[in-house]
Amino acid sequence: MTVKRRTGRRPGASDTRGEILAAARQVFAEKGFDKASVRGIAREAAVDPALVHHYFETKEGLFVAAMRLPIDPVEVMGRLLEGPREEIGERLVRLILTVTADEEARTPVLALMRSAMTNEQAVHMMREFITNALLYRVADGLGIAHLRIEAAFAQLIGVVLARYVLKLEPLASADLEELVELLGPTVQRYLAP
Repeated sequence: MTVKRRTGRRPGASDTRGEILAAARQVFAEKGFDKASVRGIAREAAVDPALVHHYFETKEGLFVAAMRLPIDPVEVMGRLLEGPREEIGERLVRLILTVTADEEARTPVLALMRSAMTNEQAVHMMREFITNALLYRVADGLGIAHLRIEAAFAQLIGVVLARYVLKLEPLASADLEELVELLGPTVQRYLAP
């Protein structure tokens, strides 16, 4: 006698959707968008793949839901634009390094970076969000050219990749304040009027 396996919500599971999202964040972070699969994510979450499709419809829908951002763009604007203009480079470096120091916040960011390197749709999503919702708003608030904010962002993305993906030493274990002191003036130069 065979027992038919039920699909759908697991008995006793209170947050199946949340468990799928947590598994998706981990799998996307480890494999990037292209190499991650709905089956692999379902296996990690210990659910049937049909349940993943039920909640998110597609792998792309799951990716969008899973890649929650660790900071709100409006909050970033406020933090960066408050205070003396000559210290904005330090504030930006401190903000990025503080956010990415937290593993839970860093995981979705690294997943987005890896996915953007291997998937045109992911890079398009990431580019649109980063430029329109964040970078260009900061540039416009500062009254600087978009190229300048993109150069500052590129500098910091390189630091995040070197620190947390490549794990270059001594950068990977350097003190946050030491890095702010080192990188702040460089980023400040990009953001000067």
